[in-house]
Amino acid sequence: MDDNKKDYDDFFRRMNGDDHNSSRERADQPNNERSSQEQQDRPSYYYSYGPYKSTAGQDEAAAANSTTASTSEGSTHVEVTPPKAVRSFSFNGAEAEKPMQDPMAGWQYQQKKKGSTLKSMFISFLAGAVVVSGLMFASDKMNLFTGSKGVLSSSASANGSGQAAASANNGAVKPSSLDLGRPNNIAQIAEQSGPAVVKIETKVKAKASSGNSLFDDPFFRQFFGDNGGQQRQRNNQSDQLQPGGMGTGFIFEKSGYILTNEHVIDGADEIWVTVQGYDKPFKATLLGNSYDLDLAALKIEGDKEFSSLPLGKAEDINVGDWVVAIGNPYGFDHTVTVGVLSAKERPISIPDSQGTREYKHLLQTDASINPGNSGGPLLNLNGEVIGINTAVSSQAQGIGFAIPTSTISSVLDNLKNNVKIPKEPAPYIGVKLADIDKEWVSELKLENTEGAIVSEVERKSPGFKAGLRPYDVITEVNGAKVKNSQELVDKVKTLKVNEKANLTVLRDGKKETITVTIGDKNATATTP
Repeated sequence: MDDNKKDYDDFFRRMNGDDHNSSRERADQPNNERSSQEQQDRPSYYYSYGPYKSTAGQDEAAAANSTTASTSEGSTHVEVTPPKAVRSFSFNGAEAEKPMQDPMAGWQYQQKKKGSTLKSMFISFLAGAVVVSGLMFASDKMNLFTGSKGVLSSSASANGSGQAAASANNGAVKPSSLDLGRPNNIAQIAEQSGPAVVKIETKVKAKASSGNSLFDDPFFRQFFGDNGGQQRQRNNQSDQLQPGGMGTGFIFEKSGYILTNEHVIDGADEIWVTVQGYDKPFKATLLGNSYDLDLAALKIEGDKEFSSLPLGKAEDINVGDWVVAIGNPYGFDHTVTVGVLSAKERPISIPDSQGTREYKHLLQTDASINPGNSGGPLLNLNGEVIGINTAVSSQAQGIGFAIPTSTISSVLDNLKNNVKIPKEPAPYIGVKLADIDKEWVSELKLENTEGAIVSEVERKSPGFKAGLRPYDVITEVNGAKVKNSQELVDKVKTLKVNEKANLTVLRDGKKETITVTIGDKNATATTP
């Protein structure tokens, strides 16, 4: 019997429990031979041994499932855990005893519906969207990423620290949790400030009407009654007073001092003031007024103190800050509008029957301002007056102007005490100018039309004293070229009174330099 057949017999003998005799035979062999023989006969798999148990008193069945281990001291029985019987695996749930069938015969393949997959994906997407939205909402409400202070914090708004912070960050704005709604104290400001805002109505003596009076306009007649035309005809035949105009003002001292615009009370024979909480209007006394500044101070007398508004500092408010306007537009009493400060230092000119009002340093706002708002307060969020609503652009929407309190404070005492307010210095040289026409280029021996031609020189003016003459062409001011007459006027206005300016003049085709001492036009006008 060869070795392969011997291994084959040993394998099946061990499976049938015959290895007991083989083990005994190997135990009787010498150690060297047994070791060599064990190495040759050792199977290629491992046994699984159980815990040690004594074989004494075991029955025949237990003896059949045990084997013997031999050592130099003798033989001992070792319990062997028999291998489990191999069961046939059925793919279709059949019994193990049944013959093996086709392995794929029992499989039941069910194709998934496509709609079910799309539905699951859609539900998953919705669930994810809900979770993300919830997290975003929670982080925004709880300020998880930005903290409690933002670019609209009160401290930054109060002292202008927002600009300093932007400079420190190289112009970058720090992210912040912003309240995109309007301030929540507008109602409180309106309630506290309302009693100090008054309606001003003027009355004038009737004048002969030519039939095209402003009061014949049907739009204005609705505020004075349907019989306005008949009433005016009776007034024209008597000395009775008729309505002249309407505007707004505010009480700045509890004793009854009122500020408003000069154009609100201009030409009035009587001024009547309606105060909230009082049944009858008060007849007001005009204390002082300024046409140039468009300011006027009134005084009313009452049996008790009136509500008043404090004056704030217009220089402390920043462009973009919220502002509140209160007034009587078109006769609608105590109308509250809200906006932001759009710009500062705006100059505008408004002509009227007496001349042209030159406004300077005005505040611009998009808070709604209409006829009747004139003289009313422009408030900050602290309820302080930062300006007096004065004008509105008739060609645009959301462009209103207010006189800042920086202008008001400097003349307030003069207005209260009826002291004449000195006019602001107005630099001038005392010449009339015109643009150069193309037809004059060759006649004046010029190269082009740049510059301004002097058409008239006022006697005893700075230009007259410096030697300027008609037909002189001024091309430069202190070395800066001017293209037309308006540029020359603008450059002169930037100079200071009594400052010397070098004018480059072309006279008969020759260039000259004339030094002029800038004068004050307002001082000249008041000199007899």
